[in-house]
Amino acid sequence: LESEIESVAKAAEATRLEEERRKNLSEAERQKERDAASQNVPDKNRIAPAYAFSDLKGKLDYPVAGDVLRRYGDADGTGHASQGMLIASGPEALVTAPADASVVFAGTFRSFGEMIILNLGDGYHMVLSGMDQVKVRPGRFVFAGEPIATMGVKRVASATALALETDQPTLYIELSKDKTPVDSRPWWSATDAGKARNDS
Repeated sequence: LESEIESVAKAAEATRLEEERRKNLSEAERQKERDAASQNVPDKNRIAPAYAFSDLKGKLDYPVAGDVLRRYGDADGTGHASQGMLIASGPEALVTAPADASVVFAGTFRSFGEMIILNLGDGYHMVLSGMDQVKVRPGRFVFAGEPIATMGVKRVASATALALETDQPTLYIELSKDKTPVDSRPWWSATDAGKARNDS
């Protein structure tokens, strides 16, 4: 994927430079940035996550409200173990960024349908696919809870939604660390309520 999408490399370099800048901050400067982030007032000039992604375990809402159909490690319908998870949502449900991130890809990719790839920092990336409409563009920085896409009215026939017994829209979520897929379960909060819920 990286070899085909130039924006992935550009966004990764921008994030690396920002992470280096943050390493050189004094403790007082770091605390000032943490305080601003905790007040939930978005710093529109910020281009890196307010918190290290590895510190957010157990704190993230699902990107979309719904029922988990398949988890990391489950059979994926092709004789292999799933490298991500699938959530069945309601029609036209809102998809939000689960954490502060840079958008490194947004659009249609092969048989995966509409896809968004988020650079979460700390070597973590998240792939979201199965949406109907994407509302962000590559190179943009998004904040946790910010709307980034909408689901369709029925399931997209994609490579990640094989062998499912549902017509509901399904969002595929894959988390990777240093290019290797990992189980995202430790990062999700106990409930899927909050910013990810679409109550409208």
